[in-house]
Amino acid sequence: MDSSTSLFGIFITMALVNNLILSKFLGLCPFFGVSKKLKNAVSMGVAVVVVMFAASVVSWLLYYGILEAYDIMYMRTVIFILVIASLVQILELTIRRTNVSLYNALGIYLPLITTNCAVLGVTFINVDNGFGLAETIVSSLGAGVGFTLVLAMMSGIRERLDIADVPKSFEGIPIAFIVAMLLGISFIAFGGLV
Repeated sequence: MDSSTSLFGIFITMALVNNLILSKFLGLCPFFGVSKKLKNAVSMGVAVVVVMFAASVVSWLLYYGILEAYDIMYMRTVIFILVIASLVQILELTIRRTNVSLYNALGIYLPLITTNCAVLGVTFINVDNGFGLAETIVSSLGAGVGFTLVLAMMSGIRERLDIADVPKSFEGIPIAFIVAMLLGISFIAFGGLV
């Protein structure tokens, strides 16, 4: 298998087959919290892609450049969380200064990217699989695209459910859990792609 095929395989695997939300159950807080409106969901997805990409690259460089070189790999969780928190602060300040309405729409979910398990999960997946820098970049982009795709799909469905005749006891989060389950089942079909 040549490198382009394996990079494409990594991208498809992270985006569809092993989607962080639907197969690993990572990042559920923004998945349920921000998926009420498509615009907010896509904006959150883009923010997560940016943080996921930057955090993966910086964490990879720190892991192989410092942690592994000095045999202190046990510090990776602390270092990765510090990297993610720093990047989220930079992103939050940028959004606040450039687009106040988006900043207000994302609300508490923007700083919660710091504790979004999907972002931390990708950094661990990249290191645990022994990915090189190119594979890390493709993996993080694939995971981010998959995260955004599922967030956008969920928000589109939830916008339609708001005008649908849903039984009173299923309105809100209960129907969102049912939709998430059905999306997860549908994504199982992507397992045959890679």
